[in-house]
Amino acid sequence: MFEYLVGLEVTNNQMYTQYRNAMTPILKQYGGGFGYDFVVSEVLKSAVDVPINRVFTIVFPTKQNADRFFSDDSYLAVKAEYFDSSVAHTTIIAGYEKA
Repeated sequence: MFEYLVGLEVTNNQMYTQYRNAMTPILKQYGGGFGYDFVVSEVLKSAVDVPINRVFTIVFPTKQNADRFFSDDSYLAVKAEYFDSSVAHTTIIAGYEKA
């Protein structure tokens, strides 16, 4: 399994929910899913200078599946429609092979 730990600054929760709903079927086509998902009220320490109010893990069977998902034309269309207008900042905290 390959997993990303991601931090976001979500600025429009309703639009972000629409993004999640629209991208989930595409995510599942690549064997992907969400492991953890948190709304963060306070960040005590960060390695980046941008706000983070949402933290989640997204998992795939392989790194190659993750790469194919994030470059899929259908996903990119959903991202452009919903994600880009609902998220101000994305921070990839880590990407790693998960045992």
